[in-house]
Amino acid sequence: MSKADYYEVLGVSRDVSESDLKSAYRKQALKYHPDRNPGDHAAEEKFKEASEAYQVLSDGDKRAAYDRFGHAGLNGQGGGFSGGSPFGGGVDISDIFGDLFGEMFNVGGGRQRANRQQRGSDLRCELDIDFVDAINYKETEVKLRRLEACSACHGSGSASGRGPITCAQCQGRGQIRIQQGFFAVARTCGACGGTGTTIADPCSTCRGESLVPVEFKLLVKIPPGVEEGSRIRYSGAGNAGRFGGPSGDLYIEISVREHEFFERRGNDLYCVVPITFPQAALGAEIEIPAINGNVQIKVPEGTQNGKELRIRGKGVPLLNGRGQGDMVVKVLVQVPKKLSRAQRELIAKLAESLEVDNKPASPGILEKMKDLFS
Repeated sequence: MSKADYYEVLGVSRDVSESDLKSAYRKQALKYHPDRNPGDHAAEEKFKEASEAYQVLSDGDKRAAYDRFGHAGLNGQGGGFSGGSPFGGGVDISDIFGDLFGEMFNVGGGRQRANRQQRGSDLRCELDIDFVDAINYKETEVKLRRLEACSACHGSGSASGRGPITCAQCQGRGQIRIQQGFFAVARTCGACGGTGTTIADPCSTCRGESLVPVEFKLLVKIPPGVEEGSRIRYSGAGNAGRFGGPSGDLYIEISVREHEFFERRGNDLYCVVPITFPQAALGAEIEIPAINGNVQIKVPEGTQNGKELRIRGKGVPLLNGRGQGDMVVKVLVQVPKKLSRAQRELIAKLAESLEVDNKPASPGILEKMKDLFS
């Protein structure tokens, strides 16, 4: 079962700031805390899931690895709820209530005016690659479109170039205050969107948005060991920020095509290789295809149908690490469908010399053997 995306768990965007990340986690922790939901197993699981997500995203190194390669990039060092503080991240319950009441009733003077400069949004692109390219290093060029600063107004959004002016609706505060009984509620100004400024003479090219769509090419470098769902992050390669704000990031999401011969399980490669009865009975050394060239494999004498043979170091390289998985070969003993007269005579003579007990085994014994080896 695949793990949920940590950003989706906390309900935040990938460019979320540290303070907003903490605030989002506090709300989740308060909502699903076991003390507030006694006996609710689903709420407890959501609480643990939120704690794990926050422990990873609040750590700079873990977040960078997760942004670049997803869960596979954590290499087992993800968060995980491990007890201790009930909120898993040093979050105090009174702090949570303080934040929530402050947002509801505008305690402490309300929100400050938003900065007109806005960070650009992130871009996502799905890239299909061959099975072999996911194991070996690969470079490929992709064509994408993103928003860049308008060249006509140099990103100011204004035809005259003088830029924004103070919003007449909110007088530059970015908020409209409304008195409701004993409380004063502040709401985002609809005229300026909370920035406190507006464009008096919008640029005809970008219509005052300061950004225009542009096509560009990018050379994507795919590291060995990526798997289905891995993400490669290019910092600052997303949409440009409005009015001089920083650019967003670009995420290349990897989709791996199936292979006709191999199946990947973690860092190991599995395949099925047919062999003849004489090879299984007498033993043999056979050559089989691998990802990078052919390999020799020794079939031991008396090999049974379905036996798995392991070749060390011929699997998938560890992503962002050293070492390589194994190649596991499952042998399939083939029985010929048609025999010549000479072949039938030889097999008949062999059958006379073999003693096989064809007595059926009881289902109970088979089940016990299955449990023993599972």
